[in-house]
Amino acid sequence: QGQLVESGGGLVQAGASLRLSCTAFGRTFSNYVMSWFRQAPGKEREFVAAISWYPSTTYYADSVKGRFTISRDNAKNTVYLQMNSLIPEDTAVYYCAAASRPFERSIAVTSDQYGYWGQGTQVTVSS
Repeated sequence: QGQLVESGGGLVQAGASLRLSCTAFGRTFSNYVMSWFRQAPGKEREFVAAISWYPSTTYYADSVKGRFTISRDNAKNTVYLQMNSLIPEDTAVYYCAAASRPFERSIAVTSDQYGYWGQGTQVTVSS
């Protein structure tokens, strides 16, 4: 069925950068919309960024626009989230997700439209 594995999280100071990776195993997701979500303690999971499969179009939450960049390398079956100028409000568990079906033309920002999820990676930004 395929598995998504995130990596790259950690503890950093405000203003620092991190790059998260999400690698797929067991199947290819090159024809799927891929997204990053995050969930802070006591809060609901929220959309962060997404990238389409055709040719790569990106979409960002307002809170990260201009600071985060999503990209994908289909040859490596990997999606990245480059996070710059991190602030304490970015502290959360970050999840990689793939759309429930391939060849979706629209980019969904709600988690119920995604059928494949990674286990999450913790990002902590200290002030």
